[in-house]
Amino acid sequence: MNLLTLDTVTCLRGGRRLFEALDLVLEAGGAAVVTGPNGAGKSSLLRLVAGLLRAEAGTVRAAPAALLDERSALDPDRRLADALGFWARVDGTHDRIAAALAMLDLTALADVPVRLLSTGQRRRAGLARIAASPAPLWLLDEPANGLDTAAVVRLAAMIAAHRAGGGAALIATHLPLDLPGARTIALEPALEATA
Repeated sequence: MNLLTLDTVTCLRGGRRLFEALDLVLEAGGAAVVTGPNGAGKSSLLRLVAGLLRAEAGTVRAAPAALLDERSALDPDRRLADALGFWARVDGTHDRIAAALAMLDLTALADVPVRLLSTGQRRRAGLARIAASPAPLWLLDEPANGLDTAAVVRLAAMIAAHRAGGGAALIATHLPLDLPGARTIALEPALEATA
């Protein structure tokens, strides 16, 4: 089953063509790593798949997706467990919070307000929100940013478990991740502006 299909997709941002005629199919269990320098369109590609941007040309068909970007999407004034609980109520997945906290080594921080978490802890909290989501397609923008070595290993295991359960992941990153069998999509910076 295809969880993501991009058919000759072109993306424009600020009058610049970031990429064009991009094709990609991700089936259940699949993963693709998007690489390229800053400004090449990695984040824009994930936002386009999430439905937050429109393609200039081509077709995007995506299963329900959970997006992790530079924001954790967690209320900074709430305790971590309560902030995750908000999304669990939206998604109907309250029973998955404890497992997501444990998977990312955050159980001991469940009662700490999100604003008091370190950079790496906030990143792991954002990943816990993704792990608790029922979305079959994960869109992860620089998921290893701010993580120490042990947390990167947990991240790779989290993605592997999601894939093994029939999910798929599209990951934009500058940092290496151990993702066996993942495709690589190398984006290059646009050279010209469009009229």
